[in-house]
Amino acid sequence: MNTTEDLKLNNLPANILTIYNRKVVSAENALKNVSSGDNVVVQPGCAAPMRLIEAMVDRKDELENVTIYHILIVGELPYVKAGMEKHFKHKAFFIGANTRDAVNEGRAEFIPIFLSEVAFLFKKKIIKTNVALLHLSPPDEHGFCSYGVDVGTIKTPAENADIIIAQVNREMPRTLGDSFIHINKIDYIVEHDAPIQELPQVDPNASKELLEIYDNIGMNIAGLIEDGSTLQMGIGAIPDAVMKYLSEKKDLGIHTEMFSDGIINLVEDGIINGEQKTLHPGKIIAGFVIGTKRVYNFINNNPVIEFHPQEYVNDPFIIAKNKKMVAINSAIEIDLTGQVCSDSMGTRLYSGIGGQVDFLRGAAHSEDGKPIIALPSLTKDGSISRIVPKLRDGAGVVTSRGDVHYVVTEYGIAHLFGKSIQERARELINIAHPTFRDRLTEFAEKTYNI
Repeated sequence: MNTTEDLKLNNLPANILTIYNRKVVSAENALKNVSSGDNVVVQPGCAAPMRLIEAMVDRKDELENVTIYHILIVGELPYVKAGMEKHFKHKAFFIGANTRDAVNEGRAEFIPIFLSEVAFLFKKKIIKTNVALLHLSPPDEHGFCSYGVDVGTIKTPAENADIIIAQVNREMPRTLGDSFIHINKIDYIVEHDAPIQELPQVDPNASKELLEIYDNIGMNIAGLIEDGSTLQMGIGAIPDAVMKYLSEKKDLGIHTEMFSDGIINLVEDGIINGEQKTLHPGKIIAGFVIGTKRVYNFINNNPVIEFHPQEYVNDPFIIAKNKKMVAINSAIEIDLTGQVCSDSMGTRLYSGIGGQVDFLRGAAHSEDGKPIIALPSLTKDGSISRIVPKLRDGAGVVTSRGDVHYVVTEYGIAHLFGKSIQERARELINIAHPTFRDRLTEFAEKTYNI
């Protein structure tokens, strides 16, 4: 990337070019600014600055006890591999498939935290940030780079970092909202153009039977969504299935932790238009996207979409300002009293708290809002009920029984809010897989006297 020539094509002022070029260095030289004992925060999701990560890991023999903080990152993470423990320790705010073994084997650690509160760790200096590794768009004519596909949990830590190192990539979308950093605040710029990492939505290994289950769950959830609702939904089979059944809805809005390719058709068809939103009318509000190039092209310079830090997007008091807020979240298992485990399988840590509680509580306090937990009635292999008499030993309660309103499976909808333990058990048994209803009923009769 020939900086001066390329940026002149964008008619950037000479003073911006001068500042920019003065900061450009190689990845190897930039990452010499990471020292043993440092805390390093990394832009997560599909925005992970892989060139900077590679250069940091290449210096492993010079480094000890470097702690790396981030939520889920898409792609391979070399610093969590076996043998890296002396050099790097990853502390995860959310566990992905690429860090799960490392966390459970002690090569990485998990910090349970609401996504809305991650920023406070950095604002209050509970975690001191020595170095922030970013992945940005090129600067505009005013000198502002966009955080692109992931603003959520990186903007605030970066603003509190001693040193900011940015990978500048012409393929990074320029996203709008509270999503910019000025080049004056960046210490080192590493130019590296590469495709943004993608995570397709469709699971190629999903069986026809499983897809039918998701389809039925989606249909059941769609039945709860009224015209004029504002939606929170993420990535995966259940959100995709819900969106299939929204084609007859009107004036839907989006206020969500993240979104993916699935909303694009609904926006283009005018079903999602935000016209009845009571907060940020007409705007799609999110913290980050995970998806494919289609969604990256969709968000680029799109004035309909605003990205904001997660402490704003996920603030339950902010979420509740959206009338008819519908929050759709998933779970690993739920017991007959309504306790939801969504971050572990027994004592084995699996994912994290994320934004589930933030959005369920926000939707609960929204006028005509609906907090929803959705899950298939069985595990993927069909052998275990996900509605259980009691949570497995060591399972984490992410969402308390007091926070649960609606639970949806392919067999229907259980409405738990304001219900007694006995009533909850009956409601949940009715939407459990038929194979397991008798044993669930037997447990409930002995334990809760239903």
